[in-house]
Amino acid sequence: MAQSFRLDFDASNVQRELRSAAARGVYLGAEHVLGVSNDRVPLDEGTLQHSGTASVDEASLTGMVSYDTPYAVRQHEEMDFEHAPGREAKFLENALNAERAVVLALVAAEMRRALR
Repeated sequence: MAQSFRLDFDASNVQRELRSAAARGVYLGAEHVLGVSNDRVPLDEGTLQHSGTASVDEASLTGMVSYDTPYAVRQHEEMDFEHAPGREAKFLENALNAERAVVLALVAAEMRRALR
């Protein structure tokens, strides 16, 4: 005896959930990069380190990490400045390059979680 069933599938809901999960993953990735960058940022009084922030533009699924001091760009770009051990110029760029795989894994994990 054959059984039949009906399945109503709302793809727009799945798409919305996956996009939301991707945005969460991008934010977690940005937070991770900020943490790694903070471990490398030139440190005197901690002002530059404490000015760091992570955010995400959900519409474009773009993560952002920024530092908000008048000297942040110069500290990042000036390769001739002397820094304490473990601290460096290009602190944000180097953190992003080093942690690219971790960021991708965070996004993938959030998307897998949404599919459960």
